[in-house]
Amino acid sequence: MAKKQQPRRNETSSTGDDAGYHVPVLLAESMEALNIRPDGIYVDCTFGGGGHSSVILQHLGPKGRLVAFDQDEDARQNLPDDDRLLFVPHNFRYLQRFLRLNGITEVDGILADLGVSSHQFDEADRGFSTRFDAALDMRMDRRQELTALDIISTYTELQLHKLFEQYGEVTNAKTLARTIVQRRTNVPMKTIEGFKQAIRDIVKGNPHKYFAQVFQALRMEVNDETGALKDMLQQSPKLLRPGGRVAIISFHSIEDRLVKNFFRRGSFEEPEENPFANNEPEPEFNIITRKPVTAGDEELKRNPRSRSAKLRVAEKR
Repeated sequence: MAKKQQPRRNETSSTGDDAGYHVPVLLAESMEALNIRPDGIYVDCTFGGGGHSSVILQHLGPKGRLVAFDQDEDARQNLPDDDRLLFVPHNFRYLQRFLRLNGITEVDGILADLGVSSHQFDEADRGFSTRFDAALDMRMDRRQELTALDIISTYTELQLHKLFEQYGEVTNAKTLARTIVQRRTNVPMKTIEGFKQAIRDIVKGNPHKYFAQVFQALRMEVNDETGALKDMLQQSPKLLRPGGRVAIISFHSIEDRLVKNFFRRGSFEEPEENPFANNEPEPEFNIITRKPVTAGDEELKRNPRSRSAKLRVAEKR
């Protein structure tokens, strides 16, 4: 038997105990987008503080089910005592594998809130934030081996150039990559402060913004964030029932573009400008959001992190 449901709370506020761990963005909008059925099966790919999950559970009846993924072991502390919830402590790129291991072949909705949780930024020893001095780590899943220090220490100049350019949109990505390679054997870069000091003389513009872009690029590479997103999106059409919805909240232009292209064409590439080409496959989704949904003024005041959030939603045909 499912636990007795609590009275439904205001869906635009933080729910449960997530406020100190992570404030969910576009909460009301994503819940509306999922069009939740009380007896449906739903997936929260990024459980985090449990903010989105707690509201999904409020919508579900006794027969509904929620599968929550999170590769960060810290997320376990936020699990509610609810036997309708199945927690999977792995990356959502393995979505289909773990659903099938638990006897689930189809679901009614998939939600993913990409990026980093407030908790991960606020935990100094995780190495995500430029505000603290700690080891250059940045692993969301601390079981994996690759860290930000490994990237700084071993990547070639070309590899570093490309990742800073693509993932961080760093203005002088080439100079940054060359500087790291030239100095890493003689200048200590094992910590956040050491790394920042090693490259401080080539910083362009606002230092806070510059380092934020550099750290974003390293984090995305450490955790293969775009690769995991692609893997999950490719599995979603096979897992969703007809009429089921997938809702993705992204914070980076690369991620938003991947989601948009996949929803529209089932691929991640931009279409070729060929007016005579007519060989695109029939799309598997109906687009629910022609333009991405963004945060309103009230949410922007309450949670500045929502400023760059974009929600896209599609429905399985």
